[in-house]
Amino acid sequence: MTNIQENIDAVLQRIAKACNKAQRKPQEVTLLAVTKTVPPELIKSAIDAGQRHFGENYVNEGVEKITNMQSETKAFGLVWHCIGPVQSNKTRLVAEHFDWVHSIDRLKIAQRLSDQRPLEAKLLQVCIQVNIDGGVNKSGVAPEDVLALANELVKLPRLKLRGIMSIPEPAIDFEAAQVVNMRVRAVFDDLNRQGLGLDTLSLGMSADLEPAIAAGSTMVRVGTAIFGARAQRG
Repeated sequence: MTNIQENIDAVLQRIAKACNKAQRKPQEVTLLAVTKTVPPELIKSAIDAGQRHFGENYVNEGVEKITNMQSETKAFGLVWHCIGPVQSNKTRLVAEHFDWVHSIDRLKIAQRLSDQRPLEAKLLQVCIQVNIDGGVNKSGVAPEDVLALANELVKLPRLKLRGIMSIPEPAIDFEAAQVVNMRVRAVFDDLNRQGLGLDTLSLGMSADLEPAIAAGSTMVRVGTAIFGARAQRG
C-alpha cells in the first residue's frame, strides 16, 4: 500500500536539499500534488500529511473531486490548480471551481475565464504556459509571444497573472535539464523586467524537480513520487 505520508516527506526532503544546494529557502517552493486519476481516499491521506495544494489535469475529473471535497477544502484551506489544457467548452467549469489555472496559452481562453469567473469568488490566479523547446508537447506559447499575451491578460478584470508554467521535454541529465530550465527562467525574468511583477515559476515534476529548483522554480508539480504510478484512463 502506498504510504502517502512517507512519500510527501521524501519529496519535501528533496526540495529542501535542492534549495540548500541552490542557496534558496525551502519555503520559497510550493509543492503541488498532482492528483489526476488519484482516488479521493489517497487525496485525503495527502491532506492528513499536511498537503494543501492539488493539481488536476482533466477538468471534469477535477471538478468532481472539488465538488465532493468541499468540506475538506473549507476546513483545511485547500487550493485547487488546473494544470491541463483548457478547451473553450470547459472554461465555465474551470472558472467556477478552480483557484488557479497554469495552462493559459490563448487570449480567447483567458477572456472566457475572466468573463465566467463568479463575482463573489476571488480572482482566478493564472500562469501562461510556455512551450520552451517546441517538442512533442505542443501546448503553450512560443517564448517570443509570451510578453504580448501577458500584456493582454493583465487587462482582464477577474484574472490575476502570477507567472509562467512550462513542461520541457525530458532531458538526459541534470546539466541538460538545467540548460532548458534556465531558458524558462530567462522568459520569467524578462517579463519582470517589463514590470509585470510576477512571483510564480511553475516548473519541475517528480523526475526533474532538482534542476527546476536550481533554475528558480517556485512551484513543483509532483504526482508519481507521491501517489505512485497512475491508473490508465479508459
